[in-house]
Amino acid sequence: MLTSLKSPLLFSAILSAMLGLTACSSPSSEGNETAAADSTSADAATDTLDTKFLTIATGGASGPYNIIGTALSEVYVKNFGVNSKTQTTGASVENVNLLTQGKVDMVLALSDVVTDAVEGKNNFDKPIDNIQQIAVLYPNVVQIVTTKDTGIKNIEDLRGKRIAVGDQGSGTEVNARTLLEGFGITYDDITVDYLGFAEAADGMKAGKIEAAFFSSGLPNSSLMELEQGVDLQLVTIDQDKLKEIIATKPYFNTFEIPAGTYGNDAAIPTAAIMNALLVNSDLSESDGYKLTKALFDNLDGLKTAHQAANDISLETARDGMVAPIHPGAKKYYDEQAAK
Repeated sequence: MLTSLKSPLLFSAILSAMLGLTACSSPSSEGNETAAADSTSADAATDTLDTKFLTIATGGASGPYNIIGTALSEVYVKNFGVNSKTQTTGASVENVNLLTQGKVDMVLALSDVVTDAVEGKNNFDKPIDNIQQIAVLYPNVVQIVTTKDTGIKNIEDLRGKRIAVGDQGSGTEVNARTLLEGFGITYDDITVDYLGFAEAADGMKAGKIEAAFFSSGLPNSSLMELEQGVDLQLVTIDQDKLKEIIATKPYFNTFEIPAGTYGNDAAIPTAAIMNALLVNSDLSESDGYKLTKALFDNLDGLKTAHQAANDISLETARDGMVAPIHPGAKKYYDEQAAK
């Protein structure tokens, strides 16, 4: 492109413009030339953040956390020219620890894990006080699956079985343990395998485990693949008993997996936990405001990336927050409420 320029003055002007863009953009950002040609994108790119890096901790590579987190990262690159990327992890507990240690800048995590972090319980030795919440996202649905030949129909039938409960310390594992205990089942009553989604699906397909917990948005891609290879059975959770658990664990909600989600003829009663989007409390108010605004301004793209994002809503973004709200996010929500 540069060899075709005949005017030294024009060459100098364009070169200066290119250097200016480079100074505020990530080297890995794509489409800078295209964005510069488009007036809307060029205007957006001038709206920079105080931070130059934005690493988002997600979960397993095939899970909704990573898919939605990657789409959100792309939004931030496009809007702010920030060096944003995702980091695959063991999900909620690891994510909160990484955020607390300053190793990442934003995380997705389950509200029950965040509650434990704020209160200093279970996986957390002391209360965590340097995390703040940007938004309540979408429900993680507890999907307990088995095969029809096991005879397992409801959560009480899991006693004495070999069960995959998620990666150790993951949000899936935390709420699996809590729900089992609510129904009078401890890890001593089952054989526990700490397996992520893909590994659990493989284990079930190979007949090495009898049931597995998948806590994610709907649908879960590993379960969709598993459905093609086994006679899948969804396990029910009694809603009356669940309501008793909710009395002391208010981050749980009653929920039904819709008919047809995984070839199921009828809706399956289960539990759900809301997901939280968190940042470190060191994030400036200005950045918190811009990141929150960009999230809701670009919801359509997130919904295209994964169906679970259909449940992310400005109207419910503050409902059931379990960590202190970031002041930038609060400013954005207050502005929207005043309109």
